[in-house]
Amino acid sequence: MKKYFIAGILVWSPVAITIWVITWVLGILDGVFGSVMKAIITIMPSSFSSNLQVFRDLPGVGIGIVIIVIVLTGLFAITIAGRWILKVWGQVLNRIPIVRSIYSSVKQVSDTLLSSSGQAFRQVVLIRYPHENSWVIAFQTGNPVGEVAEKLGTPHIHVFLPTTPNPTSGFFMIVPKDSVIELSMSVEDALKHIVSMGSVPPNASAEISSSLNSN
Repeated sequence: MKKYFIAGILVWSPVAITIWVITWVLGILDGVFGSVMKAIITIMPSSFSSNLQVFRDLPGVGIGIVIIVIVLTGLFAITIAGRWILKVWGQVLNRIPIVRSIYSSVKQVSDTLLSSSGQAFRQVVLIRYPHENSWVIAFQTGNPVGEVAEKLGTPHIHVFLPTTPNPTSGFFMIVPKDSVIELSMSVEDALKHIVSMGSVPPNASAEISSSLNSN
């Protein structure tokens, strides 16, 4: 019974976790739409409130509308007019005292992480941690600049060291560049290796696929 139970867990765990992640993402999208609709219902006359509430409660409407709005915003943002409007919008937000600090910080982080030309989380490295006789997998996120680079003198790099089995938490570290070993494995393979606590080797998916094809 123990063997069968473990085999069942191995079958259902990936499915359950995948469903949980998808449900969580869809819940965020639906929550954004719900918050906007709640604000609209509050300021609209009572004669329209009931109809808007019925529209709000339709299954899947919020998720679909949020996805469509995001896609249309992306299409608009790449146009000349869209870039100009977004620039003006950013300047307006940067003049509001409290909003300015939050907006500028979040924008800098998102631009760095999501930019196609950025270097954050595109290089997997090995660093010594927590002592010189052990190694851990980390991700290069950038290079020191300004006062930090000047004080350090020698070349250093920024790395993010994720924890296991939850890679969303971890440590930000600045380490000497000459003490780092760069790896050729992809970020996806490295994350799988970290989440599995080393039980899933890098390129395991490719090895399984090639094995199936050969058979």
